[in-house]
Amino acid sequence: MNKVFEALAHPARRKILALLKGGSMGAGELADHFDLSKPTMSVHFNKLKDAELVTTQRDGTNIIYSLNMSVLEQALSGVLDLKDHLNEGKKSS
Repeated sequence: MNKVFEALAHPARRKILALLKGGSMGAGELADHFDLSKPTMSVHFNKLKDAELVTTQRDGTNIIYSLNMSVLEQALSGVLDLKDHLNEGKKSS
């Protein structure tokens, strides 16, 4: 879960995920939305892959990225559980 939150901490990675909500995209197509170098984009892509927020598929020389909704749903569920737990602690005080 820590890798997920670390990946979500950077605005460029959040933008990549937002772009992928519209459907799978190639690395180059995603990179066109940013004013960042290819090595920097590669670091962002790798952080998202390490956190399992995206899946990849090779299409010739292109890498296609897709959103992994199950991991996002698990992270959101964890946050909501934490919020509920904190709210219960406030009620019992």
